[in-house]
Amino acid sequence: MGHAPVTRYVLRRRVQFHEVDSVGIVHFGCYFRYMEEAEHALWREAGLSIAAPDASVGFPRVAASFEYHQPLRFEDEFEARIEVTKVGLRSIHYSCLLTRGDRKIATGTLTIVCVSKGPNDTMTSVPIPPDIAGRFTVPRDSDD
Repeated sequence: MGHAPVTRYVLRRRVQFHEVDSVGIVHFGCYFRYMEEAEHALWREAGLSIAAPDASVGFPRVAASFEYHQPLRFEDEFEARIEVTKVGLRSIHYSCLLTRGDRKIATGTLTIVCVSKGPNDTMTSVPIPPDIAGRFTVPRDSDD
């Protein structure tokens, strides 16, 4: 059964105690984990795994950023909305919005690059295989 290309995914989550710092707010590094969890869910929605055991290619992160607008605290329920903003020949770009209800918590971006895995852990940038690239699309309302 084929999968229609996906553009976005919304991950619903609750802040866990181990994710907060000594003043009770989520540690800044956890936001990157939330974005990555949403990305992996997006790939599953597309019928793929970002780290399939038999894959001939991998997708390391080459750029990631976040801007923090409001804190999250223990047991807050929030959404991580990830969206494909560009599918290039060798890279995929995402934007991520974290919200709690109608409040914007943080905004982030992530860029991954397709690489072949060589001997001695060498990596070479290669085009994204068509069966992977074809599973993702940029939203119609995008400027790209």
